[in-house]
Amino acid sequence: MQLHRQADPARMRAAGKAIGMMMGLVMSFFQSLAGQLSSGHFTFPGWIISLALSIAISWVVGYIVPMGKITKNVCTKLKCQPESLKARLAESLISDLLFSPLICLANILLAYRNAAAHGAKVSFPGMFLPSLGISLALGFVLAFIFLPICKKTVMSRVMKAGGKPDQR
Repeated sequence: MQLHRQADPARMRAAGKAIGMMMGLVMSFFQSLAGQLSSGHFTFPGWIISLALSIAISWVVGYIVPMGKITKNVCTKLKCQPESLKARLAESLISDLLFSPLICLANILLAYRNAAAHGAKVSFPGMFLPSLGISLALGFVLAFIFLPICKKTVMSRVMKAGGKPDQR
């Protein structure tokens, strides 16, 4: 018989939101940096604005979207064992698909608006599509690396703060 710890549902919802917010910070930091660097026009103020916009969007997504519930349902349908490679790949893909397109869209809209305001002849699809590809690829790698770290960090705090032993 294995001893597992399980916190009450309210703590688990709070943990899920905390994980989403941590992942939002990670995704926002690296994706806004990659976006600025790939544009060829990196400026520190531009990166800070992009980072702030990305964080705001990712935190709204992380707060509203029940990532834990979604990933659990998908992993159940795919018959993934918890913490297996298959589960990590599925969780990373879900996280990537929820965060990356929105972060990318917001940043490209900002960049497009600024470029057009300065008289540049730019195409929104020409800016968005390559950036979306980079964003999705980078986001998947980031989620694969950082999601387990964020989960472990948050869950260790949840268990210390009132997890209840559960015999299974």
